[in-house]
Order: sequence, then structure tokens, then C-alpha cells
Amino acid sequence: MMNYMAATNPGDPAGPADPAIRITGLTVRRGGRAVLHGLDVDVPRGSITGLLGPSGCGKTTLLRSVVGVQRTDAGEVRVLGLPAGSAALRHRVGYVTQAPSVYGDLTVAENLRYFAAVLGAPAGDPARVTALVGLGGHEDDLAARLSGGQKARVSLAAALLGTPELLILDEPTVGLDPVLRQDLWQLFRTLADRGATLLVSSHVMDEATRCDRLLLMRDGRLLAHDTPAELLRATGAADIDAAFLRLVQAAPVEIPR
Repeated sequence: MMNYMAATNPGDPAGPADPAIRITGLTVRRGGRAVLHGLDVDVPRGSITGLLGPSGCGKTTLLRSVVGVQRTDAGEVRVLGLPAGSAALRHRVGYVTQAPSVYGDLTVAENLRYFAAVLGAPAGDPARVTALVGLGGHEDDLAARLSGGQKARVSLAAALLGTPELLILDEPTVGLDPVLRQDLWQLFRTLADRGATLLVSSHVMDEATRCDRLLLMRDGRLLAHDTPAELLRATGAADIDAAFLRLVQAAPVEIPR
């Protein structure tokens, strides 16, 4: 497996101590209603940051803003020292959406060879990422005939092509069995240990303990940004589920205008 770049990229204006993602005052409105409310957050390099919260709380909108495909109304998002969505980031950021991004009429191998050609990834990369996500033996299977979990793994494999420095993963383990979820989290840890930065969204609170830091969201606002251990200590809760509920109860109630 190729090593991820732990050092600063030559084209990266930020230093190695700077965060991989810096979000300042991010506000997104949809239909006249605020979906994200002036978020401020830094995501450190070489770490796994979990973005957790109930469905509809704004997680996907936040991830889309980081990738640079979301129209924003205020604030700034910088990724690897550059404005989100910059052309220079296209080969340095991998993005996995909730819906699998595969061509059903192509095989697993054909999908990955196509994406590798688009990215200019090494010729051996499709085989490497196929093995990483546990799809060995399925290279010649048509994507349309794969299970939902297998399609999700093809999407993840495509995002790993070219060894990106930053991976944005939108609920990558949803619908997967416990064994496969565990295998993927072990892979995420290996990638982070090799220098990659991962921002992983989930609504499954038991995945929180696998992360270095957590962003807990509700209704487009951040309730907390800290390590799992510190969140448990600060709230006096026995688990992240209970900590989240205590943070919700402590948050001020805003009356809609």
C-alpha cells in the first residue's frame, strides 16, 4: 500500500501544523431557512474526525461545503490551505457520497480503471484499492448486480485512488454488516496512521469511539467538538448516546421567527 503524504504538499500554502480543514462562520440557507448556522471548526491533519448527529441535522450539507459543491451564504471553508473547491484540490481530496457513485453497466474493475484514468492514478491502483475494500474476487462482477454494501465499497475504492490526503466520507458504513463495518474502520485507522485526514459522518453513535475527535450536530449547529473521552468527562455520561442527549438538553431553545 502506498504511504499517504504526512508532510505538506509543495503546492499547499498551509504548514503541517495547520488544520486540514478550517471552517469559519459557515452559513447555508435553503428555501429561506438556515440549514447551517455560522459554524466554526478546525479538523486536524492525520486524524479521524467523526461528524455525528440525527438525520437531517446538516451533516451532508457540511460535507458538501468542505468538498466545494455546496452553495454557501456566508463564511469561509479552507481545505489543505486552499479555498474549498479549488481546482488544485481535485487530486488531493476523496469524497464518498451516501448514494454509491458507480456505473451499473461496467464491472468493478472497469469502474475503477475508468476513475483511475480520470484521476491520472497509477496503473496498479485499481487492484490495490479493490483489495483494500475487500472486493477481491468481484473484479469481473457487473456493478448493477452488486449488493448495496458492495456498491458502497466500490465508491470507497474509487475515492482511495491516487492516495488522497483528505477523505470526506458521508455515512460510508450505512447498511453494512457488523463484520464489514469493523473491517472498514480498521482501514480508516490505517489510513489515518499513514498521514491521511478523514472526516466521517454517521448517525450511529457507537462508531464515535473509533474517532479521534467528534463533531456533534443538531439542527445545523455544533453542540460539541472534542475527543470522545473529553465529551464523556465533561457531560458525566457513560456513553456518547447519553452525552449527546445531555448536550441537547443543555442547549438553549430558540423560538422560530
